[in-house]
Amino acid sequence: MPGFERVDGRLLCEGVPAEELAGSFGTPLYVYSRDVLTGNYRAYDEAFAPVPHRICYAVKANASQALLRILAAMGAGADIVSGGELRAALRAGFPAERIVFSGVGKTDEELALALQSGIGEFGVESEDEIVRLSAAAAARGAKARITLRVNPDIDPKSHPYISTGLRENKFGVEIERAPDILRRGRALPGIEVVGVQSHIGSQMRDLEPVDGAVAALVGLTQRLLAEGFRLDSIDIGGGLGIDYEGDGAPHPRDLARRVLPKISGLGLTLLVEPGRSIVGNAGVMLTRVIGLKENRGKRFVIVDAGMNDLLRPSLYEAYHRVEPAVARGRESVNVDVVGPVCESSDFLALDRSLEAVSPGDVVVVRDTGAYGFSMTSNYNMRPRPAEVLVEDGRPRIVRRRETFDDLMANELG
Repeated sequence: MPGFERVDGRLLCEGVPAEELAGSFGTPLYVYSRDVLTGNYRAYDEAFAPVPHRICYAVKANASQALLRILAAMGAGADIVSGGELRAALRAGFPAERIVFSGVGKTDEELALALQSGIGEFGVESEDEIVRLSAAAAARGAKARITLRVNPDIDPKSHPYISTGLRENKFGVEIERAPDILRRGRALPGIEVVGVQSHIGSQMRDLEPVDGAVAALVGLTQRLLAEGFRLDSIDIGGGLGIDYEGDGAPHPRDLARRVLPKISGLGLTLLVEPGRSIVGNAGVMLTRVIGLKENRGKRFVIVDAGMNDLLRPSLYEAYHRVEPAVARGRESVNVDVVGPVCESSDFLALDRSLEAVSPGDVVVVRDTGAYGFSMTSNYNMRPRPAEVLVEDGRPRIVRRRETFDDLMANELG
């Protein structure tokens, strides 16, 4: 796929050298390829073309307006989990009827905003939420279309922090309880039951758990249809993994081969909610080497990006390839790549073989398009980085770098 490639040792983004982007826009810097983003979305759209479907991009993965506008223009739906994400999706041009509001803790204010906006579906997580949503909808003379998230108690075989379909996880309801909950729910004013949903976890590279989850969802759907529920959709969630380590990952068509035979006879619209697998490998983070250090034989490369700029390695030991923007054929050494934040957990890579770099060199952290910028913070009073989108070989800044004045803007003391 066009996007990021090495030519004569230099990493290019759609033909633009990474070190030039760092020089023009500063570091730390997030850089996105439009070609990769659009290619990833198209792969999903084509894979599920045999059935009515809606590919709802998981906005939590990356809510950059520039990226959202591209996906909205391509016909994507949006999977959102907060009032802020709802506003962002609407502002970017997603039609309200193509938005699914997921999430385990929707406030009354968020429910009201979503009803007012006329969104397509509420992915409800509990019977209590259905009751609250009924009251909010009835008070406005509106109808809330709901899909109930069920928990099939299936291990996605990914990291425990991103597993969401096990019995001990906070998400959804036990699948066995779903029919009773929905029977009571459809009797409430303002509620229209339109489907069921499951999402068992994130960064799944083994698709076997998906078979069990979709089979359980289909079985529940068939039971509800037999009882007279007038369903419109079946929502299989997202969670497809990407190739962080260079050893392969499933393609959307691999997912489609498993899902389509199971759901094709239902006559319902299939909803899929990918995030990471659309935007993850569409982005990199650029950071500059501040200095080198050695303690009792342990070597450190100190860079200007920290855990506030990329939290995933510190949060759940996530692996990202780290490499120089310009490969010069130097000897590789084992190093810890660490940032300037005052925490021992402030690292981008541990005990990693890295071609020797010097202060001032630009280092690339690969596959940071998902849960990179969206998890940034101002810890240690550090401004958030800028974001750049490269389109047809032309870079443009799509989010300016924060300043100290930005950090102080809400201070009243």
